[in-house]
Amino acid sequence: MLSREFLITAFIVVLAPGTGVIYTVSNGVLKGRRASVAAAAGCTLGIVPHLLACTLGLSLLLHASALAFQALKIAGGCYLLFLAWQMWRETGTLKLDSGDARGSTFSIAKRGFLINILNPKLSLFFLAFLPTFLPPGAAHPALQIGMMSAVFMAMTLLVFLIYGLAASCVRTWFTSSEKMVSALRRSFALCFAFLGLRLVTSER
Repeated sequence: MLSREFLITAFIVVLAPGTGVIYTVSNGVLKGRRASVAAAAGCTLGIVPHLLACTLGLSLLLHASALAFQALKIAGGCYLLFLAWQMWRETGTLKLDSGDARGSTFSIAKRGFLINILNPKLSLFFLAFLPTFLPPGAAHPALQIGMMSAVFMAMTLLVFLIYGLAASCVRTWFTSSEKMVSALRRSFALCFAFLGLRLVTSER
């Protein structure tokens, strides 16, 4: 059984705005409902390798290897800076969501996946977070961590979908104002740039 403490803590963690939330919301506001769903799905899938690494104990290897951690951290930060640069360069007003092409939707999901998979801090977070809620003397700890991981993923997807769909509901307010669109894009770009720089420059 999953403890109430785990469910409450996991929900609070998922609610906290981070890189995935900003990416999902930015797609909801700038590209519409379908883009926000793709972003939410991609970001959720991006945490799967970290959860598996935690369950299988591979995070210990990443934690022990300073070089591997630094390399992955720099790669993740540079990718966020790349997204910031791309968003900063975009121009024009918003177009109402009339059904994005499948390739574009896949591209949005892929970017969300890469944002999370290139963040090594997720592995360390899950390594420290999930075992905390294991009951003493658990007979099958790997199974229970797997259950907690599945619940955490479901919460992540649900909350990200709510964030993204809520953001897509207000996008029509900005479709006719190029100045407002530009300000939104640059605000999101600055958020990604800040997160990327913080990831690259942080010691841990």
